[in-house]
Amino acid sequence: MEISSPQGIRSKLEQLRLEHRDLDIAISRLAEDIHTNELQLKRLKKRKLQIKDYIAKLESLLIPDLDA
Repeated sequence: MEISSPQGIRSKLEQLRLEHRDLDIAISRLAEDIHTNELQLKRLKKRKLQIKDYIAKLESLLIPDLDA
């Protein structure tokens, strides 16, 4: 399935939302642990933000152009 098709975009969005949620859970658990590696936590937060940005980009592709 191509990511350029609406169905492909929706599929990728679902996958990214799942990964984003999983990262959120992992970050929450790591933040509670006093022995957490801060670098690892920063990397997870950065990845989560990248996914959020990509989700926004893909969602905007699903919005029809209103140039008519």
